[in-house]
This record gives sequence, structure tokens and C-alpha cells, in this order.
Amino acid sequence: MGLTKIDIIDAICEQFGIPKKDSVRIVESLLDIIKDDLDKGNDVMISGFGKWTVKAKKTRKGRNPKTGNAMTIDARTVVTFKPSHVLRDAVNSRD
Repeated sequence: MGLTKIDIIDAICEQFGIPKKDSVRIVESLLDIIKDDLDKGNDVMISGFGKWTVKAKKTRKGRNPKTGNAMTIDARTVVTFKPSHVLRDAVNSRD
């Protein structure tokens, strides 16, 4: 399993010596700010990390992979993430 919210909270506690209760509030507040802005349709960009963008997808034709029957996929809103070049370079330098 990857990094979880509790892992982030614990890392903040350990790194900065902040009580766990305060670390939980910090992480929850940050995630709420990001979620609220995305909900308004705004992009969220964190310099050196990446950018979340809200995109509208139109109704389209598709097929049920199990049966092969044609179907219509409803319009929906999706959130996409594009990593910054700093993050991309850091991940790629592990090779």
C-alpha cells in the first residue's frame, strides 16, 4: 500500500514535533481547501509538485466490455493531475 493520510499526519508530527491533534487539523484543512477549490471548478497548482484540473467530459458512445453491447457513457466531470517537471525529474532520477 502507498502513502496514506495517516502516514502524512505521522510524518508531520515527527518532523516538526507538532501534536498529532494539530497535525490532523493541518492535513484535513489542506485537503479541504484543495477539495473546495476543485469543487468550484478552479485549478489547483502547487509549485514544484503539480496541478489538478477539473475537466468536463461529454456524453460519448462506448461498449460494455463484458457483453460487447453498445452503450452511452454519460457526461461527467473529472479531476486530472499533471506533475510539475520538478516532481517528474525527482521520480525519474530514481532509476
